[in-house]
Amino acid sequence: MSRRSKKKRRKILKHNAKRKPSDDSQSIISPKIKKYWLQRYSLFSRYDEGIKMDEEGWFSVTPEEIAVRHAQRSVAGGVVVVDCFAGVGGNSIQFAALGYHVVAIDIDPKKVEMASNNAKIYGVDNYIDFIVGDFLQLAPSLKGNVVFLSPPWGGPSYKMTDNFTLNLLKPVDGHTLFQVAQTITPNIIMFLPRNVDVSQVEELSWLSSPPLNVEIEENYVQGFLKGITAYFGKTAYWGVAQETNSVHIHEV
Repeated sequence: MSRRSKKKRRKILKHNAKRKPSDDSQSIISPKIKKYWLQRYSLFSRYDEGIKMDEEGWFSVTPEEIAVRHAQRSVAGGVVVVDCFAGVGGNSIQFAALGYHVVAIDIDPKKVEMASNNAKIYGVDNYIDFIVGDFLQLAPSLKGNVVFLSPPWGGPSYKMTDNFTLNLLKPVDGHTLFQVAQTITPNIIMFLPRNVDVSQVEELSWLSSPPLNVEIEENYVQGFLKGITAYFGKTAYWGVAQETNSVHIHEV
């Protein structure tokens, strides 16, 4: 092997070493989340800079590419976004990265602490107010232009259901969550399982009088369907002519 090729090989190995996790980080990866850990850079592109997640966070955080899209689609709604189930902060960070003021709520103080840490890594913590609390109880006191709902899907087992109905969402059914969100604003974005009953999602728009516009979108990452996003009110149809992703649209 020539000296030049050896140098090139050393450069490649050195570059890859930057993304190699420490022995400590590998030791805390449980078998339950190993496959999510392998996708860590699709969850947080800056993962190696100190991102923190608990076990639930690994399988519940929105992939970064999709979170960016949610943020881009919020522009028609206004400047204040309420992230009702913020978790470890994936969506809140991307909303804040576009300059929105974000009210990020989670009932778990440890998740809020992790989300705050992650927001600092992305340099957007000054745009986010983190609140430890129950969204359902806090809703009457909240004000915002867009409400983002990504409620717990019940863990990875949601994939075992052929037709995921809204009553399977946590901590209460999807209809109740939507009605509570409507007390804040009609501009609502819901991120839901890929196997959700789309007809039930469309029916949510009828809870308003007059009915809200609704757009249903399939979200892919590297060719794999990861979830379904429903846009209601002013967030529906924004920039449809510029769409590049695979989208299914339903107007009610």
